[in-house]
Amino acid sequence: MSKYLVTGGAGFIGCNLVRFLLTRGHEVVVLDNFATGKRENLADLIDDIDLVTADVRDRPAVDRAVDGCAAVFHEAALGSVPRSVADPVTSHEVNVNGTIVVLEAARAADVRRVIFAASSSAYGDQRESPKHEGMVPRPISPYAASKLAGEAYMQGYAAVYGMETLSLRYFNVFGPYQDPQGPYAAVIPAFISRMLRGEPPTVYGDGEQSRDFCYVDNVCEANWLAANAPGEVCDGRPVNIACQASTTLNAILERLRALLDMDVGARYADARPGDVRHSLADISRAHGILGYAPVAYFDEGLTKAIDWYCENLA
Repeated sequence: MSKYLVTGGAGFIGCNLVRFLLTRGHEVVVLDNFATGKRENLADLIDDIDLVTADVRDRPAVDRAVDGCAAVFHEAALGSVPRSVADPVTSHEVNVNGTIVVLEAARAADVRRVIFAASSSAYGDQRESPKHEGMVPRPISPYAASKLAGEAYMQGYAAVYGMETLSLRYFNVFGPYQDPQGPYAAVIPAFISRMLRGEPPTVYGDGEQSRDFCYVDNVCEANWLAANAPGEVCDGRPVNIACQASTTLNAILERLRALLDMDVGARYADARPGDVRHSLADISRAHGILGYAPVAYFDEGLTKAIDWYCENLA
C-alpha cells in the first residue's frame, strides 16, 4: 500500500481518481480549496482520506500534503477555455504558479514522481489529424498556454533535478461528478442536464465540430499506469490520453435523444473564441510507453454518465 496526493481531488477528474486509488487499497491525501471542486464530491469518502483544505499555491499547505507520498497526481487547475479568456491572469496564477509550488514541494519532500494533468488544447486548431505528441504546440487560448507552461516545467524539473514526471494530455474527459451547471460547464453534462429538464441544449457553433471524448475511467487508468511506468520514460514528455475516436456535437445530441427517448431540439449560438474546430488523438505513445488502452469507449461511457446524472440530478 502506498500513499498518494491528488491535488484538486474534489474536482470532477480528481474525485474519480481518488475513488480509483481507494478501491485499490491506497492511502490518499486530497488538497483542494473548493474554488471549483465540490465538497459533496468527497462526502462519502471523507473518513477514508486525509483532506487538506488549501489553495494549490499555498506552499506550507502543499508541503504538509506531499509529506510521505510516493507520487503526486496534479489535477488542480482552473479549467475552461472561456474562463481563461475572461480572466487570463487568474488562470495563469493557479495553473502555472500552482504547478511550480507542487513541483518544489515534491522536490523538497523527495517525492518520486509527479503526474501532471495536461490538456489537448496545447495543439490548438491545427489541421493535421490525429494530433500526435511530435507536433509543435500552438495554443490559441490563455488556458491552453497555461497548461503548456505546466508541461514545460515538468520537462525542466525532470532534466535539471532528475524528478520523474509525465504530462498526460487529456482529450475532452466526461463522466460522473462533472458539473453540468454554470457558464463553463462541459458540453456533455450541459447537454444531459438541459435535456433532462426538457430544455434545448445550447450548441456553440454549427455542431459539426468534433472531439475525442474520453470517459473518465480511461483517465484514471492512464494515471495509474503513469504512476507505475518505468523511470526512464518519465522525463516530462507529453502523452495523449483519449480513445482515438471522433464524435461531433450534433452526433452527441442524436445519441442523447435516442438514449433518453426525448425529442428535444437544440439552440445554436455563435462559436466561442479559443475553441478548436476538430480534436482527435493519436494514442500510440500512450500504448507504447504506458501500455494504455481505453477501458471504456464513447457509447459505454455516455450510457454510464446518463445513468449517474439521472440518479443525481433528480
